Amino acid sequence: MRWIRVILISAGLAGGASGNAGDWPQFRGPRGDGTSDAAGLALTWSETENVLWRAQVAGHGRSSPVVLGDRLWLTTAEESLPPPELVAVRLRDHPDPGAVYVASKVTLRLLCLDWTTGKLRYDKEVLRLVRPEPVHRLSSYATPTPAVEPGRVYCDFGAWGTLCLDADSGRVLWECQLPADHIIGPASSPVLFRDLLVLVRDGADVQYVAAVDKHTGRTAWKTDRPPIEAATGNEKKSYSTPLLIEAAGRWQMIVPGAQWVCSYDPPTGEEIWRVRHGRNFSVAPRPVFGHGMVYLSTGCPAPELWAIRVDGQGDVSRTHVAWRAKSSIPSMSSPLVVRGEIYCISDSGIASCFDAQTGQRLWRERIGEEHIASPIYADGKVYFFSREAKTTVIQAGREFVKLAENQLEGALIATPAVAAEAIFLRTDERLYCIGKRR
Repeated sequence: MRWIRVILISAGLAGGASGNAGDWPQFRGPRGDGTSDAAGLALTWSETENVLWRAQVAGHGRSSPVVLGDRLWLTTAEESLPPPELVAVRLRDHPDPGAVYVASKVTLRLLCLDWTTGKLRYDKEVLRLVRPEPVHRLSSYATPTPAVEPGRVYCDFGAWGTLCLDADSGRVLWECQLPADHIIGPASSPVLFRDLLVLVRDGADVQYVAAVDKHTGRTAWKTDRPPIEAATGNEKKSYSTPLLIEAAGRWQMIVPGAQWVCSYDPPTGEEIWRVRHGRNFSVAPRPVFGHGMVYLSTGCPAPELWAIRVDGQGDVSRTHVAWRAKSSIPSMSSPLVVRGEIYCISDSGIASCFDAQTGQRLWRERIGEEHIASPIYADGKVYFFSREAKTTVIQAGREFVKLAENQLEGALIATPAVAAEAIFLRTDERLYCIGKRR
């Protein structure tokens, strides 16, 4: 078992081990918004408390785990790094060489585990890269989160390739490539809609959204993004994951990017509406939806939180922006909307709660430390995850009430997942299953 070593802590999960009570099939969960209907989660944990199992994961990856039934899938990258003198040569013309690293060879792998026990079901090589482009030091060659449905797992590695695999065996069923220059590596995650797999390619050279037939990998539609006014390609790139909503009498797919956020018709790719959010770029957070509005962070270099009504048509930049908030807004992590409140945490660890309809800031508290992973909501609580692997748990509500602080080892950048009564946290070396021990 070369790629993953499982250390079993407990023989079973509280409340049963079927895993069917709540799946997590894509980035940020079943609704794509970081919320879960799970109950009975552990409130406190550490390296020795409420860890049902932990797995040592070889390689390097920032993708989140996805869960369906009693299984969990995770991507990772085995990297061979070139000698320092070759690194300098390869990064000579990069716009931000200090922010990236580069590999000479990369093997991309898909792992499948039994999530109730942590036992490895398979470990499959899915792609090999030779002299791949650089990636950001906070990212990896395996950053986009897979999407899973019964029988199939979909892995996207940006311009390096998109694959559909048999969920039971890991056998590759089809592969396709949609090009773009990501500059610092791919990060947008794939999204399923009916018979389509939607992919975002907001690169430095080209910017478009596309859908491929999930059965064959053939392109079904491709839609160019609105024109971007920028002097360099670096200011045109973005990394957000689409959000599917049913609103204003139709399905919409919300996709933020550099300078613009757009709504598309998922079956056809036709643009429904667009809003110009300024000159920001590198938009990474996934938007959320509630109260007839979509909420999004506008990215770098000065992120704002925008609320936009979704009943528009065409360019609604002047008419459909309900409110904006400008301070302590994340450029990395995604917001949460729970009932009448929105929660977010800045990159520097300042948590905020806003009234979802008015934009009034209800509270702001310094949690501390750097936060890159997106928060989640479950069991009436909001969970914030720092890069130093500390989880701060608060009571969801219009007043700040801290319930717990939980520390693990390593660095935590990947957004955790929730299934049934367990939380899955991926650090730089391990995957933890957190739950109440009986």
